[in-house]
Amino acid sequence: MDAEKFAKCPGISIDYAVMEHTKDARVVPLDAGWNDIGSWASLWDVCDKDDNGNSLTGDIIAEDTRDSYIMAENKLVTTVGISDLIIVDTKDALLVAHKDRSEDVKNIVDQLKAQARPEAIIHREVYRPWGKYDSIGFGDRDQVKRITVNPGAKLSIQMHHHRAEHWIVVKGSARVTKGEDTFMVHENESTFIPIGTIHALENPGVIPLEMIEVQSGSYLGEDDIVRFEDKYGRV
Repeated sequence: MDAEKFAKCPGISIDYAVMEHTKDARVVPLDAGWNDIGSWASLWDVCDKDDNGNSLTGDIIAEDTRDSYIMAENKLVTTVGISDLIIVDTKDALLVAHKDRSEDVKNIVDQLKAQARPEAIIHREVYRPWGKYDSIGFGDRDQVKRITVNPGAKLSIQMHHHRAEHWIVVKGSARVTKGEDTFMVHENESTFIPIGTIHALENPGVIPLEMIEVQSGSYLGEDDIVRFEDKYGRV
């Protein structure tokens, strides 16, 4: 399907968009335990539950809590005296909703888009062909990322107009290109990439490379990347 045409399709289910309007449909019976899991409540339906009817994932203490779906991604979540709630705590946001209203989360998404909030399109943890990064802290002129580079992977040869970067290796070893120099940076070592310096990062090892990147500058957006060479075809 053409990507541009697909992007213009309204966000409604195939039931409403196609099946209710066609006279050419054919159906056959299927007994496969099907559930399209179209809401948090339907996810609760199919999940394993404790004796109080709760589906709990993550670090959770649930006191006098019943018939709820609770997911804690990166910190402790505690509840007291609740029932029939959806509580989803991720790195990006916290959702609290009554189970009967869980499908209305789409209204929140519409509000995020209308307000042009970055949460509508950007996650704190972002996956790339070479691995991933997690934006763990930021200010007006600084940002801190935890970067994981897969074994054998390499970031593009690139440059930034508005930010400098300080790389600290916490696990594994990095092969760093900075200007005309290429060198290794090992655990508990660091290097500094000044603004405007052409650079690249590679993991030549057999275990994931984990780094802390501290960015500083007048503009820290992801579009401040000038790529000169990229093994994943993103130039």
